[in-house]
Amino acid sequence: MAAVTLRHRMGRLLEIAPALGPWPRIYSTCPAFAEVLRLPQKQLTKVVYPLRELEQHLAADSGPGLIEQRLFDPSLEDIGKAESVFEATARNRIEYLSSAVRLDHAPSLQQPEGHTKKMNFFRVGKHFTLVDMPGYGYRAPEDFTDMVEAYLKERNNLKRTFLLVDSVVGITKLDNIAIEMCEEFALPYVMILTKLDKSSKGYLLKQVLQIQKFVNTQTQGCFPQLFPISVVTYSGVHLLKCFIADITGSLK
Repeated sequence: MAAVTLRHRMGRLLEIAPALGPWPRIYSTCPAFAEVLRLPQKQLTKVVYPLRELEQHLAADSGPGLIEQRLFDPSLEDIGKAESVFEATARNRIEYLSSAVRLDHAPSLQQPEGHTKKMNFFRVGKHFTLVDMPGYGYRAPEDFTDMVEAYLKERNNLKRTFLLVDSVVGITKLDNIAIEMCEEFALPYVMILTKLDKSSKGYLLKQVLQIQKFVNTQTQGCFPQLFPISVVTYSGVHLLKCFIADITGSLK
């Protein structure tokens, strides 16, 4: 099984899961998430469920659920379980496997965003493999079409494709290249909105509403729930990891 990432600026994502009840004070075996669970409820919501926190800034007459379908709404307990899937231990190794052989230079994981020039494969324990794919657009490698399109079209065990979309910029013409490709190949895909920490609440809310409208009206294969994240504050990352664990059957 594989979860695939198309890199350009930012992305997309979706699926279904159990409803969230009260705020149980559960504790994960993962120390980092245990720290998150000790946060005050308002801050906990912002870190774990960023769309809920953002939704509070909507006008009263906007109606609930305008920016969050909540199709994937796991409990804190399930999110805690998912953390163990991504925790590197002696029994659960996170390994770099290989790069696509078309490009022969050695893998560099320190390059800035948008500079991936080949497909990098990472095995997450015995659960699944994540594939980091080259960006589309003007920085794409010359063999992008042969390498990426062939993989997405022919990989039978592909679980989901994640498109990274810059929440500051919104959906661009280059993003539409990847969206159209996923739609053409009938691939289930998800939008991940990056740089959640880079905008004011008002501007971010405007961007999220516009992207949500696009997903609802212009796509067929995109999961209707957006996944906003920040690699700086880690907001939304725990929920995204839980989603990946869920769709790959790793929480069973």
